[in-house]
Amino acid sequence: MITTIVCRAAIAGGLEVAGGLSRTGLMAGARGQGAIFTLHHVRPKLARAFDPNAHLEITPDFLDVALRTLKHDGYRFVPLEHLSEALAAEGGPVACFTLDDGYRNNLEHALPVFARHQAPFTVFVTGGFVDRTHTLWWETLADILATNETLRFDFGQGVETLPTQAAAEKQVAFSRVAAFIHGRDEAAAIASLNAAAIAHGVDPLAITERLILDQAGLRQLIESPLAGLGAHTISHRSVSRLSGDDARREIAQSAERVEAVAGRRPPAFAYPYGDAPAVSARDHQIVADLGFTLAVTTQPGTLTARAQSSPYALPRISLNGHFQRARYVSALASGIPFRLAAG
Repeated sequence: MITTIVCRAAIAGGLEVAGGLSRTGLMAGARGQGAIFTLHHVRPKLARAFDPNAHLEITPDFLDVALRTLKHDGYRFVPLEHLSEALAAEGGPVACFTLDDGYRNNLEHALPVFARHQAPFTVFVTGGFVDRTHTLWWETLADILATNETLRFDFGQGVETLPTQAAAEKQVAFSRVAAFIHGRDEAAAIASLNAAAIAHGVDPLAITERLILDQAGLRQLIESPLAGLGAHTISHRSVSRLSGDDARREIAQSAERVEAVAGRRPPAFAYPYGDAPAVSARDHQIVADLGFTLAVTTQPGTLTARAQSSPYALPRISLNGHFQRARYVSALASGIPFRLAAG
């Protein structure tokens, strides 16, 4: 817990420095031609004693602040699928908005804010979540730990009982299970977690039902001309850790599932997790071969010429629940934090 707090403080300090440099006009080239922003949940904040996924949610009020800030800073809001044309046109930096996984609050809370600012956005859909065949392991695990003082789980060498009464113990357990999921056969590890959840009184599929838009909800969402859908696999597994055939199948079937909802093939794809270990050059080629026009990662960065040279590995900037301040939006959009981090 102390390490996490120190890390957040360091990031906040870096954002303050970047904001100061941006206001003085230094490193202006780091902004490039704009940015693609990543969001997940958009909902009013609920007080939780243990909230390991807090970075994945922002409030509607902060989304409003972020949009107003970017407008003030001269950004044009454009649909992700029109990014290439927008970058070729004159008129200042562009901002695209994306929301991963397809949460119900994207319709209830995010859409009204985007509509207020006439800002287009793309929701990346995980087919197995829509169809209630797959679960959100990070939400399942958070619910187990929030409601139990111990966690019984088999990490591969027999069932262990982890203490989870104190917040620090819960965080240790969360991190250990997350590492287990990312380090093994992801489907098998999640199946083990789901079994443990049921044993601890938590229904993983009920969480999917509670949090994720179904087909009817997605169709209601795209009644708005501002909303578009993209593909995000079927199972939300890291595609780089799948065989080539399995990765292709996951990506192709997710495009077909979105087409069945929207009536058109999605032009964009988002890699689950999206960080460097979760995406490979092989996956970029699969996405290109399947006819997508672009794909987004969660690698941080702005739309510089270098970033645009790889349309199937575009960077995004996270609007992070731990850093919900207007000046942080400007600092992130400046690109300076990523330039400084790269040395």
